[in-house]
Amino acid sequence: MFNTIPSITRNIIIINIVVYVISNFLFPQLYNTLSAFYPFSPNFRSWQTITHMFMHAKIGDGIGIMHILFNMFTLFSFGPILEQSLGEKRYLILYFVSGLGAFFLFNLWNFIEIQQIVSGLEGLGLNASEIYAKSAINYSGDLKISATNAEGQALSQQLYVALRTPMLGASGAIFGVIAAFATLYPEAKIAIMFIPIPVKVKYVLPVVIIGSIYLGISGDGGGVAHLAHVGGAIAGFILAKIWKKHLYRFN
Repeated sequence: MFNTIPSITRNIIIINIVVYVISNFLFPQLYNTLSAFYPFSPNFRSWQTITHMFMHAKIGDGIGIMHILFNMFTLFSFGPILEQSLGEKRYLILYFVSGLGAFFLFNLWNFIEIQQIVSGLEGLGLNASEIYAKSAINYSGDLKISATNAEGQALSQQLYVALRTPMLGASGAIFGVIAAFATLYPEAKIAIMFIPIPVKVKYVLPVVIIGSIYLGISGDGGGVAHLAHVGGAIAGFILAKIWKKHLYRFN
């Protein structure tokens, strides 16, 4: 059955599984190398804008293995149809541009939040640069900070966590695939857990996006990068809209 999946979708799934096995059982340090840190964090590297799409939650950490299983099942469900209708080149563009859109929107909001923290520290007469230096993964010095009151210590901790916590996962790219599918095939019906009848995808996607925006901005996301999903969906929607007019030329 696996051989019947179109080549690009199949290879993306294989790469994700291989990277997951290697990073969990052979080289766990890859989580610090390939996951995507905030662009102004000392832990950020340019390649992370791409490699984070192939990293998923560690086994036993948070949602664990369900992270990659759910993402790959979703890609398996929507990817083949789009790959066949768009063609390999455009499908590949869709996937990676959506992943980049996810990275951009997530970190745009990250930038706003981190600037608020930095402004708060500066308002207390504290220098945020010491937190930037101490937040490096390979930092081996002491973790003493100049903040002595509770507010300064809390803001310092928030900044430290933000600079050391990466985003990872294929969800942003896959949300782009789902958004493109909904744009090209809005009348298609999909089954949803706990809903007894199939629902048209054109109704499902807006609800999911609105929910993701709320959870991402409110901070109630439970460690899930909801705004990354929104960024991926926006990128996928825009590309599908552009290509939809000429879809017959691709086939």
